[in-house]
Amino acid sequence: MNRVCSIFAQLLQLFPREQFERAVANHKAERHARGFTCWGQFVAMLFCQLGGARSLREICQGLAASEGKLKHLGIPIAPSRSTLAYANEHRPWELYQAVFGELRERCYSVASAKKKKFRFKNKLVSLDSTSIDLCASLFDWAKYKRTKGAVKVHLLLDNEGYLPCFAWITDGKKHDVTVGRTLRFQPGTIVVFDKGYVDYEWWRQMTANAVYFVTRFKQDLKIEVVEEREVPKNSNVRRDQVIRITPYRKDFTLTLRLVTIWDEEKQEEITFLTNHLKFGATTIARIYKERWQIELFFKSLKQLLRVKTFVGTSANALKTQIWTALIAMLVLKYLHLKSQYGWSWSNLVALLRQQLFVYRDLYRWLDAPFEAPPVLAGVHDGQLALAFDF
Repeated sequence: MNRVCSIFAQLLQLFPREQFERAVANHKAERHARGFTCWGQFVAMLFCQLGGARSLREICQGLAASEGKLKHLGIPIAPSRSTLAYANEHRPWELYQAVFGELRERCYSVASAKKKKFRFKNKLVSLDSTSIDLCASLFDWAKYKRTKGAVKVHLLLDNEGYLPCFAWITDGKKHDVTVGRTLRFQPGTIVVFDKGYVDYEWWRQMTANAVYFVTRFKQDLKIEVVEEREVPKNSNVRRDQVIRITPYRKDFTLTLRLVTIWDEEKQEEITFLTNHLKFGATTIARIYKERWQIELFFKSLKQLLRVKTFVGTSANALKTQIWTALIAMLVLKYLHLKSQYGWSWSNLVALLRQQLFVYRDLYRWLDAPFEAPPVLAGVHDGQLALAFDF
């Protein structure tokens, strides 16, 4: 029988120690450290996310309760609450941003082997943000409203495997399009976003760089219809128009396209705006429908991981916790891509949480979670071999 370490220890093998220590050195994260390593902090915060711990006490006591299995995780003992709190407050959150990027590349190698949903070769990404409400008196640095604090997680989700390829954390006042303007896309990329990203100058730059976008049409937008295109028969496409927009107080015009479809479920018309003039109208509608995947990502992040209650109130501690939550999401994405079993997100997280310190082969368990584990050597006919010392 092949011996394996705990499922949690096998998950940590996704983060090669040599690579992790290189990132620690690059960010000087262990400067003035006294015994408690960044690896120990990372293990504790990943346990917070995957184990569902709600406080520093639950993290530290949860690890302490599994003291005999911690050597497989690469840490000698469970940290104390004060030690972990100090590390979260002072060690740079940029370390975990770097770890996120390294794991993301590993996930892409698995996702690239999957069959693509669309026939076109263009890269398809969705851009959006989600707000996390905070107490203004405790998180006074997270500016939003007079009596309310908040942070925003801005995310760019790749259609290939639905993996995040960019993430940034700002205070609640930062406008979505302000972050969008800082992004640079390869020519031919199709970016999908909602009405919060209206910026005509940015749209003009994207068009000049051969970057395409698909968004929802704002009804108050003044347009000039240039061309009426023929729509497919027996389809839900109502109108396909080429239009011209002259932004207020701007010295340029934009030639765009309006595609209007009939939504059978909502019993209403939906109009999309894009600078891609060649794709079929139904393809444009399907592209925008893919934006729903980033909404599902945010929903899973908030419901299944710890990003609503925080174990520290400083900006560094909060960003550390959110980045480890994003890392945990990548771990779950990786497992989902590798598994042949039809997991739902909630079931995968719930059962993984129960099995974290169980000694089973992770990937065999992923493919057959309800299959009985292998029988231990020396056990026959359902009898349990025990040894007693009297």
